[in-house]
Amino acid sequence: MSKPAILQIIPKLDTGGAERTTLDIAAALVADGYTALVASEGGWLEPELTASGAVSLRLPLASKNPLTIHANIARLQEIIEKYKVDLVHARSRAPAWSGLYAARREGIPFVTTHHGIYNAKNAWKRRYNSVMLRGDAVIANSEWTAAHIRTSYSFLPKRIAVIPRGIDLSLFDPAHVSQTEIDALRASWGAGDDARVVLLPGRLTRWKGHLVLIAALQMLAHEGRLSPATRIVLAGDDQGRSDYTDELRSAVAKAGLDAQVILAGHITNMPLAYRASDIALSASTEPEAFGRVPAEAGAMGRAVIATDHGGAWETVLPGKSGILVPPGDAKALAEALADLLALPDGALAAMGAAGRAHVEVHFSVETMCGATLALYRDLLAGR
Repeated sequence: MSKPAILQIIPKLDTGGAERTTLDIAAALVADGYTALVASEGGWLEPELTASGAVSLRLPLASKNPLTIHANIARLQEIIEKYKVDLVHARSRAPAWSGLYAARREGIPFVTTHHGIYNAKNAWKRRYNSVMLRGDAVIANSEWTAAHIRTSYSFLPKRIAVIPRGIDLSLFDPAHVSQTEIDALRASWGAGDDARVVLLPGRLTRWKGHLVLIAALQMLAHEGRLSPATRIVLAGDDQGRSDYTDELRSAVAKAGLDAQVILAGHITNMPLAYRASDIALSASTEPEAFGRVPAEAGAMGRAVIATDHGGAWETVLPGKSGILVPPGDAKALAEALADLLALPDGALAAMGAAGRAHVEVHFSVETMCGATLALYRDLLAGR
């Protein structure tokens, strides 16, 4: 007897935590003999998805237009019937509304993953967000996310399963990055052998805290506590937000940091980028439900500075693998940076080792995939 077919739905397959998790689960499904399908508008990660043996299906799932969302119900029903789908798993709100009704009409389980905090400033937005709680189970990607769900909504889902985001420790493995690669990337950033590199990965959008970092760096430079040899790398795509990129460039120039701050754009090889840096930074001014940066950086043996909210409470061990600072506090961030930049190499390496050990125990992709597939099996057994 063949194993079930699982359909994941997500707006696009570009870089991001939800997108990467989609690929990880699809690959685990295929490896375990399931039929893995993903419906989206495609994106950078689509070739990797299909290479894993999963089926990629193109639908206009990024649209928030009510007419498109409604039309997607029938489109998803056609997919469910054609591929004999047994369970639908939605990873974003707009496709979740279509997926909820399609799954209900076809009489199959519907699961969501709460990847973000989904701020709700009015009753309409709260109702729009509530689709993520209306299925047979909702996966919270951290204990913090689960607590947020329980305290932010007037009703609770049938079932909350806390399954933290998983890091592929075979990919994010310091042993798999050569010194030659590290030297070449550091040279491209203008970092000498003895220079310290601070890496802030994440798409270029305001809430990721780039401007807070620039303000912190300006403080350190003004006080003579920022070595001219230090390099700060902002790694991420602006996804069309060119006005914000221009604002960042202007802030860097105004702070007199043109020679030290590099806007590196999208970096494909993130394990190498972490390893070529000395300190990784997550400066988000809003809570991240999980936040990949502290966990990925820890996996690569790098000390971390993160803002003191959201999933960072679980991925960073304060004083052991990194430092937590109040969100939006440039002065506190400056002090944390100064503290870590002043540490000897051995002390930084010890923090990185603590981070790697913490991720190995709590945040492996194998643990995440095993728990997710177990949830699928449980829901299917209850049909």
